[in-house]
Amino acid sequence: MKSDDPIAYLRRALSQNAFDLYCQPIAALGGLVMAYPMGEVLIRLREEEQAMLPPGEFLPVLEQYGLMPHLDRWVLREALERLAVGSRIARLCLNLSAQTLADPAFPGFVADQLAARRVPGNCVLFEVEEHDAMAVPDSVARFAALAGSLGAGLVFDGFGRSPDALQLLVYVPCVRAVKLHGSLTRQLLGEGRPGWLLERFLCETATRGIMAVAESIEEPRALPRLKALGIRYAQGFAVYKPQPLDSFVEPHALLVA
Repeated sequence: MKSDDPIAYLRRALSQNAFDLYCQPIAALGGLVMAYPMGEVLIRLREEEQAMLPPGEFLPVLEQYGLMPHLDRWVLREALERLAVGSRIARLCLNLSAQTLADPAFPGFVADQLAARRVPGNCVLFEVEEHDAMAVPDSVARFAALAGSLGAGLVFDGFGRSPDALQLLVYVPCVRAVKLHGSLTRQLLGEGRPGWLLERFLCETATRGIMAVAESIEEPRALPRLKALGIRYAQGFAVYKPQPLDSFVEPHALLVA
């Protein structure tokens, strides 16, 4: 960031809507034609000369100063505005920070925003990093229950770093999907049979009706391998490169019933 005072710069960016939203669709691999039932919303910071800063450049500063709940609210409002118009991507996954998960006022904000825009709750999934969920499981479980009462659900990102991750599926309600940690995705794409822990994860998610998503798929040749192993969902540059969220807006597109 080109500023001697990054926090003041980011406060202005929040107040002036200087962020842009992108979407990376997640593919369903089961059919003959690729379908995209959901997509992850990504954020960029608009700089001078139309340069786009990736989140690694500014999220640590927002986290340090406790401003992530402000950003997460902004993302929710903007995403719901697009869904209210109509979207070719039926469900949007919105990343939530640990700070927002610990904010008791956030579920009420979600309810108010959904009602104000008449967007069904099941058009939204809230994505939480596994390590954040493991650090504050009670906060995550409370939020998941409240989100579930609105029709929304949770996605765990970076899932499977630890065998203890399975406990989250038992303890936290309304988990709709898990995105497999990169080490597990590499194992899936390697030679030979997946290890016992990965097989256990896949068995548990299938039993519970939870979508298992292979992340960071960069080569198209990986897709047949995933399908052969029974992985039904994938995300990565080989599936779909991130595009501006507005490019998926389609007035009068059907929302999820």
